[in-house]
Formats: sequence, structure tokens, C-alpha cells
Amino acid sequence: MVLVFNAKKRLTLSAGVAAGVAALLEGCSSTPTAPVPASAPGAGASPSRPPEPARPGTSAPPAAADPNTPPPAPREFRAAWVSTVANIDWPSRSNLTMAKQQTEALAILDRAKALNLNAIVLQVRPSADAIYPSELEPWSEFLTGQQGRAPAQPWDPLQFWIEQAHARGLELHAWFNPYRARHATAKSPLAANHIGRTQPDVVKSYGRYLWMDPGESAASQRTLDVVLDVVRRYDIDGVHIDDYFYPYPIDTPNAAGPEGVALDGGVGTRQELEFPDQRSWQNYLLNGGTLDRAHWRRQNVNSLIEAMYLGIRREKSWVRFGISPFGIGRPDRRPAGIIGFSQYDKLYADAELWLANGWLDYLAPQLYWPVSQAPQAFDVLLDYWLAQNTRARHVWPGLYTSRIDNSLKAFAPEEIVKQIGVTRSRAGVRGHLHFSIAALMENRKGIADQLKSQMYQTAALTPATPWLGAEAPAAPQAAARRDSNGVALRLSPNTGRPVAHYAIWSRYGAEWRFAVAPASRPVLLLADDAAGGAAQLVVVSAVDRLGNESERIHIYNINNVNSRS
Repeated sequence: MVLVFNAKKRLTLSAGVAAGVAALLEGCSSTPTAPVPASAPGAGASPSRPPEPARPGTSAPPAAADPNTPPPAPREFRAAWVSTVANIDWPSRSNLTMAKQQTEALAILDRAKALNLNAIVLQVRPSADAIYPSELEPWSEFLTGQQGRAPAQPWDPLQFWIEQAHARGLELHAWFNPYRARHATAKSPLAANHIGRTQPDVVKSYGRYLWMDPGESAASQRTLDVVLDVVRRYDIDGVHIDDYFYPYPIDTPNAAGPEGVALDGGVGTRQELEFPDQRSWQNYLLNGGTLDRAHWRRQNVNSLIEAMYLGIRREKSWVRFGISPFGIGRPDRRPAGIIGFSQYDKLYADAELWLANGWLDYLAPQLYWPVSQAPQAFDVLLDYWLAQNTRARHVWPGLYTSRIDNSLKAFAPEEIVKQIGVTRSRAGVRGHLHFSIAALMENRKGIADQLKSQMYQTAALTPATPWLGAEAPAAPQAAARRDSNGVALRLSPNTGRPVAHYAIWSRYGAEWRFAVAPASRPVLLLADDAAGGAAQLVVVSAVDRLGNESERIHIYNINNVNSRS
């Protein structure tokens, strides 16, 4: 992940857990569903699988052939990264009280929900440390002010984030930095149980960083153990790793922040400081290794990626694995006119191979350049990654929303809106991620307002992941009755596959409105409103953790209010 540390502080909104079920379904009272082709199949005929989902859009849908049949559900992964390293996003500074940290976390989650996002990617391991209680790694100084020091009031921040995200219908993906052992901004000494103290031979100094050597099997094993420990112990929806494999090259022992150089087109002609992995390289050769050093380094990373993917599958088959590499592909495959930093040659990241082998469930390439910047054009790079995606995994690009700032290279908010439009014009893309939540919390130059009014007018389900499982859950059990100010719903899962969400369509006049509610909220209210009056029809379905949708059932008709009451 490319991190920018200048002028990074943000407005922290006051916390407030959404009050009442009407607020949970705010989208039902004011927003139209996405456009749907007139030929789209309906749900009224009790199909074994739901029709093809709608692509999110901004205008009211065309009239359906059958006014009693809702359009397909909008599908789009809408996420934001929440960085804990250097207190970029959360917590706003280290060593805040538990109450203040929780207040800030709730503000982020409430903003995500209000914007109709559906996922948060939370950094849980910034630098071989943890923002949750772990027997493997120390508490992070970015949380408590000193590495290894537990919170003054015992609590589990990761568990809190998961519970509160799920209560709002948001997915929570746990983001791990795979090899960084100490960040350049760190101030406290290494804790006694940090890998730099317990296994110092596998940790190397590189500029102002400490880095676990990917050539040391103990280093890769530690990362794998940490990831699988979280998968076992926490109810996360995804595991996410970033672009830090071998470190971005630097030119002096005191350097930091080389990521910005890579973003600007490459490392140029500087003399690069060699990563100090001579010991592990020599051990490889002495044990009969035949690869050259560059291919050996890539194989070290490849082995971890494969082991991580297979390990997650064994532990919990529904937990998706995502990787967010640097956005420019290997030099020998790039489209004409694309130039810039080579992660293949410098970070030893062969993202094309990971896609080809299916070692991930979603790729989130960091496409942090404007559409008009020809040498790194957003749309050309997106098409490149789609062409590499022969296994039909999800491709959800990372957007540099935090570049909406006051720098010389600042993006206008319209650039991010345009990039989302590009993703929606590609058949192989149904999602994107914002780096980072800070820009949305601050509403920089009105970006949050523009996204809500133009791009995120309605809620959306995350796209299904059929290679992990395609069996649909049973239709929910449901009841509806007319209340004084709306239609009250009571929903519960049927037997069979667990349910994560309920998809809810309500028709006001000729307009269908769509909302998503977490399965943990079984009692809901579809409020009357001044424009649409009362809901006339209500249709619901159940959605599992892989996005598979059940048969849709009609549970309310204003002309027959007692049919399912």
C-alpha cells in the first residue's frame, strides 16, 4: 500500500451507532434501484438461482414487464482501506482510551454504511505486530503507544470491529503486511516477543525499516501462522495482503518512503541499496538451488502466497483471500505506451502468476494514476489485469482517493467518479476499493457527497464467489404487517446454509427500492415517506457469505396485508 504521511490528519466524526431499524434501511426510503435491462428475468417464478444481478448505476430503472417482479439486485464490492500504520486512519493517535478508539471506529463504520459501502479492509498487522491480543506477535505501538504494551482497559479491537461491521451489514477483511517488521515512523523499542528479538537472524535492516527476509523459511512461516491464527479465531470475511513483499528499493541506509518514487514512474537511475539477503541466498545455493537470484526471490514470495491461499481454504472455505499489488504489470507483458516501476523485478511479486494459478479470490491492483495519464493510464492498466485473469477471479482495483488533497498532483473528486465509471463499463469488474477512508471521512472537496449522490445511490450486494461454493441458501422465513408508520418485517433464516444478509425490495408506486440488512437484525421497518407513501409490495431473499442468493419470496402486498402476517 502506498502511504503518504504529509498533511494526513483528518476530521474525526463523533460516534453514534445507528439508532433504530429505520435508519438501517435508509436506502429503502429514498433511493432507486440500479438500471435493469428490460429483458432481465424476474424472480416471481421461483427460480432455482436468481437472475443476473444489476450493475450499480445512477438513474431510475426502466419499467418492468411485470410490475410485481423486482429487478435484479445491484452487485458491487465497495470497500475502503483503514490504515493503522503511523495512525493514518485509525486510531487517530496512539494510546487513546478504549472509549475514544471505539468512538473513532464507530464513526468510520457509520460513514461507510451511510455511503452505501459494503466492506472495510482493516489493517490488523502493520509491522509484525497486532491490533488484537496475540500469542504470536506483540501489541502494536500505533494502538497503545508502545510496542508490546496491552491496552490499559483490556479489550479486543479486532473483535469489536468485526461485530460492529457485521451489525451494519458490512464485511470486515483483515489486512496483513506480510514482511515488514518495523516501520520508519516507529518510536518505541522492539518488544521482547517481536520476531526481531526472538529470531533476529531472519530480520534485516533496510534503510529506516526492519524487514523479514522472504528467503528465510522461518519468516514466511511466521506470517502464515499469524494469518491462519486470525482466520481460526475471528469471524472475518476476508484475508487481505498488500504490496509489501521485498521492500521498495532505496538508495541510502537512511532512506524511507520509496513508494512515492515508484508511483511517479520508477526508481530512475539511482544506485539502489541491495536487500541484505546474502545469507539466505547462499544457503539456497548450498542446498542445491538452481534458480538465479531474481527468480529465487520471486519463488520465495510465490510459496507464501500459495501456502496462504491453501491454508485459508482448509480453515474456513468461505473466507476470501485478496491481494493488492502495485498496479503496473511485468515489463514483458505491458500494453504499448505503459511505463513505470516494475514490481516483478523490484518487489519480486509475480501477480500475473497468482492470477493464472488461482491463488487468490480477488486482485485489487493499486491503480493510483488518472485516466488521462497515458504512461500509467487507469483504464489501460485495468484492461491489462483483466486480460491476465484467465481463472475469472474478482478484479477490484484500488483507487487513490486520498490523492484528493492540496498537493501539486492532487486529483479532483471527478477523477475518482470517472474511474468508478470505467470499472462499471468493464464486464469483468464489479467493485473497487478506496485508499483510504480518511478522504471519505473528511469529505475532501465533496468526494463523499459526490459518491453518495452519483455512484452509490443505493445499497449493493457483494459479488458472488462461485469457485468457493455456489449452493444457494434456502429462502428465509418471513412475516410482514402494516404498522402505523410503515411495514414491519420479521425475517429469520431457514434450515440449511447460514445466512449473512437479507436482500429487500420494496415497491413504492412504480418504483422499486433496494436495501440490504444483516441477518443479525431480524426485525425491520420499511417506513412510509412523503414522496412514495407506503410500500405496496415487499420481496425478500437470503444471501450467504459467498454472495449466493436464495429464491425470492413475496411477503407483503398492500392489497392483501394478511397474506404473510
